[in-house]
Amino acid sequence: MARYYLAFTAVLILVFGGAYLLWNTYYETLFRSPDVEGMLNSPAFMEGHYQDVNAVKYLGTSGGFSIIGEDGRTLYSSASSIPVIRSRDTLLCIPEYNADTYLASVSLRTTDGEQRLIITQETYSDSELIRTTAVMLDGGGHVLEGELHPGKKSYTQEEIRYLTGTWSDEFSLARHATKDKNGSVITVLLLIPYYSEAYFQNATAAAGRIWLLVIPVYLFIVLVFITMLNHRFRLPLERLNHAIVRLEPGQKAAATECGGPKEIQEIGRSFDEMAYRLAKSEAATRKLEQERLKMLTDISHDLKTPLTVISGYTNAILDGKVPQNELPQYMKTISSKVDLLTNLINNFYEYSKTEHPDFRLERTDTDLCEFLREYLAGKYDEIDLAGFTLHVNIPETVIICQTDIFQLSRALDNILNNSIKHNRLGTIIDIALMEHPDSLILRIADNGEGISESGRKDLFTPFAVGDQSRSKGGSGLGLAITKKIINAHGWSIRLADTRNAGGTAFEIKIPK
Repeated sequence: MARYYLAFTAVLILVFGGAYLLWNTYYETLFRSPDVEGMLNSPAFMEGHYQDVNAVKYLGTSGGFSIIGEDGRTLYSSASSIPVIRSRDTLLCIPEYNADTYLASVSLRTTDGEQRLIITQETYSDSELIRTTAVMLDGGGHVLEGELHPGKKSYTQEEIRYLTGTWSDEFSLARHATKDKNGSVITVLLLIPYYSEAYFQNATAAAGRIWLLVIPVYLFIVLVFITMLNHRFRLPLERLNHAIVRLEPGQKAAATECGGPKEIQEIGRSFDEMAYRLAKSEAATRKLEQERLKMLTDISHDLKTPLTVISGYTNAILDGKVPQNELPQYMKTISSKVDLLTNLINNFYEYSKTEHPDFRLERTDTDLCEFLREYLAGKYDEIDLAGFTLHVNIPETVIICQTDIFQLSRALDNILNNSIKHNRLGTIIDIALMEHPDSLILRIADNGEGISESGRKDLFTPFAVGDQSRSKGGSGLGLAITKKIINAHGWSIRLADTRNAGGTAFEIKIPK
């Protein structure tokens, strides 16, 4: 058995190795880099016989070039897909080929809803940044601040597309200044194709057909191998194969019943156990992956806006584009965005701490009633200054609980801050501690706007922010952190049904 297996493996390695070499060679021919330098130095190009230049050879099947004279006229074009440049200003908006200059753009809206476009140009020398210039345009292409091209006060939409690289999804456009054989300055406009997703898929499929050659060779090898082992292993292996084919998600394969030598039976038992564990593992992995992707998406969304504002304002200040009298306002805006980022990052940090396996509470014997009175006394001024009214109903008794005072305060802060943030002035916040035979109920309620049905479903899920009217400025982690802290105490928290009474009410159940 071992000899047959080794021979079978060696032959397969040779077959698949040869197929891989053939596939790799063919694949590389489909993704050839453009040879612009070769085209510019070709005899036909240097002699001015542009019609004799093989553009396909140098720039690919869909690439091309055109020649523009000193007077701005197009002298020759190898492809109809190359745009006609009608002015020198437009030509200068096309990036230079192989230049150490890089353009980047960002589009944003002001608080007044006006469109702004910031285009930044970085110039390098020997991989070292030597100059950065930028320009800010309004929605009509007019220059508001900065300068990319001396004296230019506005840009057409065509020029903006060339500057931002959005002229085409299939091609990139570049210019290269040189001289023809008569010494006259000409500009070569290069149309270089992108390798689009569709092209990539088609090329991959074409190269993949090479692997079809492996099938007949593989079948022949398998036939020989099966013939050799047929009398000894055929029937139990067929039973094992049938059991595996009948495998359903979450079910055992019943491969143990295949019979045959004890080695095959052992394989069957191992496969049954593996299939069961794999089904559980795949379900857990899918859930974790969905949560990870959602977390990354939400974090990126929360951080992108303040970072964009900070970057834009900081660059404007560094470039000296901000008048001295406006500098305090710019710094105030940057400071507010930094504070927002700090709050978001603190929330992410606190949530990650509660998610860590080593997260533990520092519990002490605490009079819950006295703790709540002291806590609410400390919060009273904040609630009053926010324009809210606080009603408190806490019994004048001693109720001892094992409590982490710091973490419980944080949990209550998150609930109260949500109530203040998402309700109008004059809202009443009602906090009551009620005693039941087997538990205590700490109820934190308000008579505000309430939470929509869609928002109630995932209220304690990380990054869930309910309906849009309740999500301004939040990270969606506050109530998730609260739930983690409450559950770590061995308590439970729920959103009470207040659809008839209105408002919002959280109830924390504390077993006696």
